[in-house]
Amino acid sequence: MYQFSHADIPTGSMADARNHERQLLTRSIDMLSAAALAGHGSTEAIEALHFTNSVWTTFVEDLGSSDNTLPKELRANLISIGLWLLREAEDISQGRTDNFEGLIEVSAIIRDGIQ
Repeated sequence: MYQFSHADIPTGSMADARNHERQLLTRSIDMLSAAALAGHGSTEAIEALHFTNSVWTTFVEDLGSSDNTLPKELRANLISIGLWLLREAEDISQGRTDNFEGLIEVSAIIRDGIQ
């Protein structure tokens, strides 16, 4: 997966970057929905959790960068949400929960808020 920092994106293509983020979240949501149907431990679950982990790890790293131009408070809130998503995905991977719906709902809220 290609990783980028918002600082590396020319201003004119910021809309493209936001669209790419929405696409990544939509793919993650679709994969998590399939995983929820297939069940914990399925190939779908393993792939969905791995992909979701990659997406949110990249997002959290970018949000933590001093080059990120989002307001500090928003960045801090999104980092907190990202860390929750990462912990929840780990809990699903370890069989401590099967809260795919929580991951799906929160990811959809974030995706729908990207402008």
